[in-house]
Amino acid sequence: MRRTLEVLAVATRLGLTSFGGPVAHLGYFHDEYVRRRRWIADDAYADLVALCQFLPGPASSQVGIAIGMARAGLAGGLAAWLGFTLPSAALLVAFAFGVEALGVASAGWLHGLKIAAVAVVAQAVVGMARTLTPDRERATLAGLAALAALLWPTAVTQVAIIVAAGLVGWRLLPAPALSRGSMVAPVGRRGALVAWVILVALLVGLPFLRQVSASPTLAVFDSFFRAGSLIFGGGHVVLPLLQAEVVSPGWVSADRFVAGYGAAQAVPGPLFTFAAYLGAVMRVGPGGPGGLPGAAVALAAIFLPSFLLVIGALPFWNELRARPGFRAALRGINAAVVGLLLAALYHPVWTSAIAGPLDFAIALVAFGLLVLWRQPSWLIVLVAALAGGLFAAP
Repeated sequence: MRRTLEVLAVATRLGLTSFGGPVAHLGYFHDEYVRRRRWIADDAYADLVALCQFLPGPASSQVGIAIGMARAGLAGGLAAWLGFTLPSAALLVAFAFGVEALGVASAGWLHGLKIAAVAVVAQAVVGMARTLTPDRERATLAGLAALAALLWPTAVTQVAIIVAAGLVGWRLLPAPALSRGSMVAPVGRRGALVAWVILVALLVGLPFLRQVSASPTLAVFDSFFRAGSLIFGGGHVVLPLLQAEVVSPGWVSADRFVAGYGAAQAVPGPLFTFAAYLGAVMRVGPGGPGGLPGAAVALAAIFLPSFLLVIGALPFWNELRARPGFRAALRGINAAVVGLLLAALYHPVWTSAIAGPLDFAIALVAFGLLVLWRQPSWLIVLVAALAGGLFAAP
């Protein structure tokens, strides 16, 4: 119990102070967990980061969960997630209630948040393209993924693109070199197999139960659980899949969606807490969740796959990563992720935010501050919100 509380205290401090996105989070984790507290060795941390980059879901949260598990078992993993996640989730839920009270259409500063999202997502596309699509083959795959996502903007399309890209990578792309190191798993293979069974059962069973029961709460849980299970590439890539899940059926308007995503850049902690905002503002129909219950359902559903994936992958990671076909498939998936994010940059981010030359000018300034002057995301969000309040007309 003492170790669990210790994990909770450290993770909460990180959740309150970790600005800057997933890459910055991993730096904060290294400084706290490896250098200061020595809860995990440097080599093991590097290998854990590699594992979580390969898994679907929020890499930084998964690294924190795994370290919490190594320190204090499954309760430690839960404590690490709660501490790192709840501060930003609470801030975004508070923002959601403010949006409901003020109204999106009448607030220029909220329009500024949508413009900030254009700059942040554009920066993510550029950075990920440099790393994940450095050659013609992967750049072409990314372009085809973007084209498919724009022409057929559905949740099924998103999943089909990821699967197809993995198959293309497996068959046609060369496997990268195997990195050094190994990871000691804090759970056994039996526990890992149970986690995989639960994950697959929920992925397959929830859509069926959703149709049979017609429960709005189950529909929300299914949508967010599927998003958390199938998003490769980290926080920004949550945008296209969630857009298909909540904007297309009319649960959340495009304006509220993009405004909330802009606000998510200004808070510490994982970007996946955007789900809490969506859960709070969505309108699913009579009896459907919203407000605090909706935020809790959405947040739990989108992060549950992270727990199951970490528990399920750790005991098999050293064996799996040695397979060239696995590494090649992930190359294809990562290239498709760039394409999906590029499609999301156009719709809904650009189409919801840029209404004229002045909006474009604000977005260009924000992008320059991010890319050329290396300013933090929270400052860009603040600048864009102020500019939107002063100049932009939503």
